[in-house]
Amino acid sequence: MENVLSVILGGGQGSRLYPLTRSRSKPAVPIGGKYRLVDIPISNCLNNNIRKIYVLTQFNSASLNRHIKNTYSFDPFNPGFVDVLAAEQTITSQKWFQGTADAVRQSLHHMTNHDFDYMMILSGDQLYQMDFKTMMETHISSGAEISIATIPVNAYDATGFGIMKVGENDAIETFVEKPSADELGEWGSEVSDELKNEGRIYMASMGMYIFNRSVIKELFDEMPEATDFGKEIIPSAIQNGRKVKSFLYDGYWEDIGTIKSFFEANLQLTTAMPKFNLYDPNNMVYTRARMLPASKISGTTLERTIVAEGSVIEASRVEHSIVGIRSRVGRGTTIANSIIMGNDYFPRYDEVTGKDGTKPPMGIGERCYIQNCIIDKNARIGNDVRINGGTHLENGDFDQYSVRDGIVIVPKTAVIKDGTVI
Repeated sequence: MENVLSVILGGGQGSRLYPLTRSRSKPAVPIGGKYRLVDIPISNCLNNNIRKIYVLTQFNSASLNRHIKNTYSFDPFNPGFVDVLAAEQTITSQKWFQGTADAVRQSLHHMTNHDFDYMMILSGDQLYQMDFKTMMETHISSGAEISIATIPVNAYDATGFGIMKVGENDAIETFVEKPSADELGEWGSEVSDELKNEGRIYMASMGMYIFNRSVIKELFDEMPEATDFGKEIIPSAIQNGRKVKSFLYDGYWEDIGTIKSFFEANLQLTTAMPKFNLYDPNNMVYTRARMLPASKISGTTLERTIVAEGSVIEASRVEHSIVGIRSRVGRGTTIANSIIMGNDYFPRYDEVTGKDGTKPPMGIGERCYIQNCIIDKNARIGNDVRINGGTHLENGDFDQYSVRDGIVIVPKTAVIKDGTVI
């Protein structure tokens, strides 16, 4: 895989994940207690021996830059790299990235300084463990110019994806972006009997592409105004007779595009046999190696809960939740169906002991009840706070919290005073 260069698309403003993206780019959003979303595609690349990796971003990139710098440092004898390319003004362009294709086009002059024959384009906000080597081998052996990773979906899900009609030898014949339910009748593809019985006959694009190096340059030259791969580049390539192939993937894959999908994918990790396996030695998920003490738990009942290192927990009960690094949870507190992202640093001693007194210390105080909630990093939840998320709450952004699909989000560094009820 030395002749492969990987490009991870960091996304735009990440408005659907707001307020988690208020102060960070989408790939930098914490997941699984100790990781960040960008660790998933990077880890998939490293596990498949892809060592030339660019991450393209333009909004709130400081946190992402810092994470990548502190995490992915190769030794001097390894030519690999993981670098961030943010949108920049140049002689030829003074605009922000206008879409997925435009981001790659504007950054191409950096990439062509490296030797590679194939460019793999990945999304920065998906959860999966995929064998890129097999996809690359299939791309080469089939003589494809472009390969698109596809996943079979049912009619309900199909309207939210780019759908491809796949013919003989996995050739993609036509492509439509997010068809309406009325259009789906003509977009089914030939699939196995098992998939037919499940109703999964529509081939959805996973937003993962392999381009031959010469082909992507030619397509950019042919369509200098095109800004998006799914809406413009791919359909035009198919229409003009390019060899575009489907690579069928039927493993676990989740698009982390909304607060609800982010919430559900995180909590799914707490099950006994999660669909995304963090404990697979052959598919390691890499992240920043922190020198933190082990977590300390006193008098707490834990049920289906992930607890990251450096935490001090004195809660009564934590159930079906994720407790992130350096978290602090006070006595008598109950947490259920929630994501506690933790803290970027340990709170001061005078804060924890109450000698400071100006505001609650970082973490969650005593005798609180937290349910259906995401508490972002460095948030301060006082004593006797009750947050009970659910569909009874109206969506919106409020003073110190937001609500999306019944999930209460307490943003980074927010302060919830003693006795608050949400």
